Amino acid sequence: MTEAGPRVELRRAVSRWEIVSYSLNDVIGSGVYLLPAAAAALLGVASLGAVALAGLAVLLIVLCFAEASTHFREPGSGYLYARAAFGDFVGFEVGWMTWLARVASVSSLSAGFAQALTYWSPEAERGAGRALAVLLPLVALTAINVAGVKASIRTSVVMVATKVVPLLVFVGGGIWLASAETVRSQTATEPGGLVGAALLLLYAYAGFENTPAPAGEFKRPRRDIPFALLTQIALVTGLYVLVQWVVLGTLPEAGRSATPLADAARGFLGSWGGWMLTVGGAVSILGTNHNTILAGPRYLFALARDGFGPRFLAEVHPRFQTPANAILLQSAIAIPLALTGTFVGLAALSVVARLVTYLGTTAAVPILRRKLGSPQGRFRLPGGPAIPIAASLLALLFAASAQPENLIAAAIALAVGAVLFRFRRSV
Repeated sequence: MTEAGPRVELRRAVSRWEIVSYSLNDVIGSGVYLLPAAAAALLGVASLGAVALAGLAVLLIVLCFAEASTHFREPGSGYLYARAAFGDFVGFEVGWMTWLARVASVSSLSAGFAQALTYWSPEAERGAGRALAVLLPLVALTAINVAGVKASIRTSVVMVATKVVPLLVFVGGGIWLASAETVRSQTATEPGGLVGAALLLLYAYAGFENTPAPAGEFKRPRRDIPFALLTQIALVTGLYVLVQWVVLGTLPEAGRSATPLADAARGFLGSWGGWMLTVGGAVSILGTNHNTILAGPRYLFALARDGFGPRFLAEVHPRFQTPANAILLQSAIAIPLALTGTFVGLAALSVVARLVTYLGTTAAVPILRRKLGSPQGRFRLPGGPAIPIAASLLALLFAASAQPENLIAAAIALAVGAVLFRFRRSV
């Protein structure tokens, strides 16, 4: 910032249960609506157990974020944790990759929204119809996020309620009708197996790392972020397992469906069930995209305030008290990617990039303990370094399951980040 006037600060306005809603809204998105079929196509009946195991595996990483978040009140999440633990260069690389993951996520969710709408209108799959399905919601969500964090969080609360209710109706109506025989009849229809499904399953649980990103706008971030993270992973894992059971048990050849929840609901609830899940799926994707548009710019903002990036990205809007420049730049970059990419391809790229964030945080936890201590009353993992080590190994295993082209793209992005790091400006 310049010395011309006082620096405008972010507004602390978000309470504990609003953070929980924000966290749920970030994770329950396109994954629960679009990936049950993808998992079934790769794993068949084993996809049910894989969904449960993925939740337990991701819990290890979530626990590391919960402890790391107790040390900080500023925005930035994994970037802050890695920088405090390993220094400026590693911190910048983690922040850079985390932000790239947000851009890929916004793009994949926008493409996924257009895909979800094909149940209602085939025109959303191509041409001008697809362009409108991508552009209109993305522009609207960007405007909401520029207008203020309180408006953004309230939008998240509304969206999470709107997306969860159809899922509860789906589970409540289908769990009694799901047939164990139909579940057992599900067979894989595509090659890849567990290795091919790993990143897609992780994508369904991803987004939790965004929860601490706007910490500078939370009232009590050190206490409320761990609570929100643990509440979210417990609720999401249970919901995902139930949804997968209903899909596998009510929709024969589930792996061949482009809109599995809507198709299954239409079978046991009638046409209105299909429409309800289509609307729920669209809102679910919009909700997660809304959160990503909220969280991603906070990484840019944090990086720019530390001298990594143009000064204008570190500015806070004098009226709305949001990082408006960072929000607008991120959406401007995401739009062409969303218009030209596919949901699954962009989702996989997003997960590979965010694995850097996961690894940076899981490895940072023991070092942050040593450097910053562990004040009484704050969340701390039991078992010494056991959970951070297990979580780090898990992140590496997920990375090993990525396609070579995505790993190459990640390596190129890290190399670009190393070059950008050399252009750090004074703050």
